[in-house]
Amino acid sequence: MYLSKEIKEQIFAEHGTSKTDTGSAEGQIALFSHRIDHLSEHLKNNRKDYNTERSLVKLVGKRRSLLDYLKAKDIERYRAIVKKLGLRK
Repeated sequence: MYLSKEIKEQIFAEHGTSKTDTGSAEGQIALFSHRIDHLSEHLKNNRKDYNTERSLVKLVGKRRSLLDYLKAKDIERYRAIVKKLGLRK
């Protein structure tokens, strides 16, 4: 499986406050970004998988909502996570 318990713990340890802090906005954004990357690679090979495409669009929307929330709440945390994940060009 592409998203095992160890990978999740690593993502939350790297981007959240601790490996068990699964509720922080930064950790959730990082997890969504990992899942979005995986689904994007899948769709490159399977163009007609419309269910996965719909899931990808929903995940991008969830990540966008969390980024908007973080931007309104604390602009410095927003800038840090965007820079760390490389979300903006």
